[in-house]
Amino acid sequence: MSRQLPAQPNLEHLRKQAKALLEEWQQRDPAAQLADAQHAIAREYGFASWPKLKVHVESFPRLGVSAAPSPFAGTWTANLPKSKRHPERPFQAATMRFDVDGDTLPITDVVVEASGDEVRSAMIIHADGVERASEYGNGYLLTVSRHGSHSIETVATKDGQLVGRGTYEVSADGNTLTVTTDEQMIVLDRT
Repeated sequence: MSRQLPAQPNLEHLRKQAKALLEEWQQRDPAAQLADAQHAIAREYGFASWPKLKVHVESFPRLGVSAAPSPFAGTWTANLPKSKRHPERPFQAATMRFDVDGDTLPITDVVVEASGDEVRSAMIIHADGVERASEYGNGYLLTVSRHGSHSIETVATKDGQLVGRGTYEVSADGNTLTVTTDEQMIVLDRT
Protein backbone atom coordinates (compact mmCIF):
# COMPACT_ATOMS: atom_id res chain seq x y z
CA MET A 1 0.00 0.00 0.00
CA SER A 2 1.36 3.42 -0.90
CA ARG A 3 0.13 6.66 0.67
CA GLN A 4 0.87 10.27 -0.14
CA LEU A 5 2.06 12.71 2.51
CA PRO A 6 -0.18 15.75 3.05
CA ALA A 7 0.99 19.19 1.89
CA GLN A 8 2.14 20.00 5.46
CA PRO A 9 3.22 16.64 6.95
CA ASN A 10 3.36 16.42 10.72
CA LEU A 11 6.07 14.30 12.31
CA GLU A 12 4.11 13.87 15.56
CA HIS A 13 1.17 12.49 13.60
CA LEU A 14 3.49 10.04 11.81
CA ARG A 15 4.92 8.95 15.18
CA LYS A 16 1.38 8.25 16.40
CA GLN A 17 0.72 6.19 13.27
CA ALA A 18 3.83 4.13 14.00
CA LYS A 19 2.83 3.63 17.66
CA ALA A 20 -0.66 2.54 16.64
CA LEU A 21 0.81 0.08 14.14
CA LEU A 22 3.17 -1.24 16.83
CA GLU A 23 0.25 -1.83 19.22
CA GLU A 24 -1.56 -3.75 16.48
CA TRP A 25 1.52 -5.86 15.74
CA GLN A 26 2.23 -6.54 19.43
CA GLN A 27 -1.18 -8.17 19.79
CA ARG A 28 0.10 -10.88 17.41
CA ASP A 29 3.80 -10.69 18.29
CA PRO A 30 4.81 -9.19 21.67
CA ALA A 31 8.42 -8.94 20.45
CA ALA A 32 7.53 -6.37 17.73
CA GLN A 33 9.64 -3.21 17.96
CA LEU A 34 8.82 0.47 17.39
CA ALA A 35 11.68 0.78 14.88
CA ASP A 36 10.02 -1.89 12.72
CA ALA A 37 6.68 -0.05 12.81
CA GLN A 38 8.39 3.25 11.97
CA HIS A 39 10.15 1.57 9.04
CA ALA A 40 6.81 0.17 7.80
CA ILE A 41 5.19 3.63 7.98
CA ALA A 42 8.13 5.17 6.10
CA ARG A 43 7.81 2.50 3.38
CA GLU A 44 4.05 3.18 3.07
CA TYR A 45 4.89 6.79 2.23
CA GLY A 46 7.58 5.76 -0.26
CA PHE A 47 10.70 6.31 1.87
CA ALA A 48 13.49 3.77 2.36
CA SER A 49 13.67 4.37 6.13
CA TRP A 50 12.21 6.28 9.05
CA PRO A 51 15.23 8.62 9.24
CA LYS A 52 14.78 9.57 5.57
CA LEU A 53 11.07 10.23 6.12
CA LYS A 54 11.90 12.29 9.22
CA VAL A 55 14.47 14.43 7.36
CA HIS A 56 11.95 15.01 4.57
CA VAL A 57 9.17 16.07 6.97
CA GLU A 58 11.50 18.31 8.99
CA SER A 59 12.53 20.12 5.79
CA PHE A 60 9.05 21.71 5.56
CA PRO A 61 8.63 25.16 7.13
CA ARG A 62 6.37 24.87 10.15
CA LEU A 63 3.11 26.72 10.10
CA GLY A 64 3.19 29.55 12.60
CA VAL A 65 2.43 33.19 13.05
CA SER A 66 4.34 34.19 9.93
CA ALA A 67 2.69 31.53 7.75
CA ALA A 68 0.08 32.63 5.26
CA PRO A 69 -3.47 31.89 6.38
CA SER A 70 -5.24 28.97 4.78
CA PRO A 71 -7.29 29.96 1.73
CA PHE A 72 -10.16 27.92 3.27
CA ALA A 73 -10.29 29.88 6.54
CA GLY A 74 -13.30 32.12 6.97
CA THR A 75 -17.00 32.28 6.24
CA TRP A 76 -18.59 31.44 2.89
CA THR A 77 -22.14 32.02 1.63
CA ALA A 78 -23.80 29.95 -1.11
CA ASN A 79 -24.25 31.70 -4.44
CA LEU A 80 -27.44 29.93 -5.54
CA PRO A 81 -27.55 31.18 -9.17
CA LYS A 82 -24.07 29.71 -9.77
CA SER A 83 -24.78 26.47 -7.88
CA LYS A 84 -26.31 23.18 -9.03
CA ARG A 85 -28.19 21.90 -5.99
CA HIS A 86 -29.22 18.30 -5.48
CA PRO A 87 -32.77 17.93 -6.86
CA GLU A 88 -33.93 16.34 -3.59
CA ARG A 89 -32.48 19.14 -1.45
CA PRO A 90 -33.23 22.54 -3.01
CA PHE A 91 -32.19 24.60 0.02
CA GLN A 92 -32.86 28.36 0.18
CA ALA A 93 -29.52 29.48 1.65
CA ALA A 94 -26.30 28.07 3.10
CA THR A 95 -23.31 29.41 5.01
CA MET A 96 -20.09 27.52 5.85
CA ARG A 97 -17.30 28.49 8.20
CA PHE A 98 -13.84 26.92 8.15
CA ASP A 99 -11.53 27.31 11.15
CA VAL A 100 -8.19 25.93 10.02
CA ASP A 101 -5.39 24.63 12.23
CA GLY A 102 -2.81 22.90 10.02
CA ASP A 103 -4.47 19.78 8.58
CA THR A 104 -7.44 20.04 10.97
CA LEU A 105 -10.46 21.83 9.54
CA PRO A 106 -13.46 22.31 11.82
CA ILE A 107 -16.43 23.17 9.58
CA THR A 108 -19.72 24.61 10.74
CA ASP A 109 -22.62 25.23 8.44
CA VAL A 110 -26.11 26.66 8.53
CA VAL A 111 -28.56 25.61 5.83
CA VAL A 112 -32.03 27.08 5.33
CA GLU A 113 -34.02 24.21 3.84
CA ALA A 114 -36.73 24.65 1.18
CA SER A 115 -39.26 24.46 4.04
CA GLY A 116 -37.63 27.46 5.72
CA ASP A 117 -36.24 25.35 8.57
CA GLU A 118 -32.70 26.22 9.63
CA VAL A 119 -30.36 23.25 10.08
CA ARG A 120 -27.00 23.72 11.81
CA SER A 121 -24.21 21.17 11.78
CA ALA A 122 -20.54 20.91 12.63
CA MET A 123 -17.80 18.45 11.81
CA ILE A 124 -14.05 18.21 11.90
CA ILE A 125 -12.11 16.90 8.95
CA HIS A 126 -8.42 16.06 8.95
CA ALA A 127 -6.83 16.76 5.57
CA ASP A 128 -3.91 14.40 6.14
CA GLY A 129 -4.75 11.46 3.88
CA VAL A 130 -5.53 9.16 6.81
CA GLU A 131 -8.71 7.06 6.64
CA ARG A 132 -10.90 7.71 9.70
CA ALA A 133 -14.26 6.50 10.94
CA SER A 134 -17.04 9.02 10.47
CA GLU A 135 -17.71 10.98 13.65
CA TYR A 136 -21.40 10.18 13.16
CA GLY A 137 -20.82 6.49 13.93
CA ASN A 138 -22.61 5.29 10.81
CA GLY A 139 -19.99 2.82 9.55
CA TYR A 140 -18.56 5.19 6.94
CA LEU A 141 -14.82 5.78 6.59
CA LEU A 142 -13.60 9.15 5.34
CA THR A 143 -10.23 10.00 3.82
CA VAL A 144 -9.45 13.68 3.25
CA SER A 145 -6.37 14.72 1.28
CA ARG A 146 -4.94 18.04 0.22
CA HIS A 147 -4.16 18.59 -3.43
CA GLY A 148 -2.08 21.74 -3.25
CA SER A 149 -2.96 24.68 -1.02
CA HIS A 150 -6.36 25.42 -2.59
CA SER A 151 -7.95 21.97 -3.03
CA ILE A 152 -9.11 19.18 -0.74
CA GLU A 153 -10.54 15.84 -1.84
CA THR A 154 -12.81 13.65 0.29
CA VAL A 155 -13.43 9.95 -0.29
CA ALA A 156 -16.10 8.05 1.65
CA THR A 157 -16.28 4.26 1.81
CA LYS A 158 -18.47 1.77 3.61
CA ASP A 159 -17.75 -1.94 3.88
CA GLY A 160 -14.79 -1.46 1.51
CA GLN A 161 -16.94 0.10 -1.23
CA LEU A 162 -16.67 3.67 -2.52
CA VAL A 163 -19.88 5.53 -1.63
CA GLY A 164 -18.97 9.12 -2.39
CA ARG A 165 -16.30 11.52 -3.49
CA GLY A 166 -16.12 15.29 -3.20
CA THR A 167 -13.84 18.27 -3.53
CA TYR A 168 -13.51 21.63 -1.84
CA GLU A 169 -11.64 24.07 -4.08
CA VAL A 170 -10.82 27.73 -3.44
CA SER A 171 -10.29 29.94 -6.49
CA ALA A 172 -6.85 31.43 -7.14
CA ASP A 173 -8.07 34.87 -5.99
CA GLY A 174 -9.41 33.34 -2.76
CA ASN A 175 -12.94 34.71 -3.22
CA THR A 176 -14.84 31.61 -4.32
CA LEU A 177 -15.17 28.14 -2.78
CA THR A 178 -16.64 25.38 -4.94
CA VAL A 179 -17.88 22.24 -3.18
CA THR A 180 -18.50 19.40 -5.61
CA THR A 181 -19.96 15.95 -4.95
CA ASP A 182 -21.38 13.29 -7.24
CA GLU A 183 -24.84 14.90 -6.98
CA GLN A 184 -24.24 18.65 -6.76
CA MET A 185 -21.92 21.63 -7.13
CA ILE A 186 -22.27 24.44 -4.62
CA VAL A 187 -20.47 27.72 -5.30
CA LEU A 188 -19.86 29.88 -2.23
CA ASP A 189 -18.55 33.43 -2.01
CA ARG A 190 -16.27 34.64 0.76
CA THR A 191 -18.10 36.96 3.17
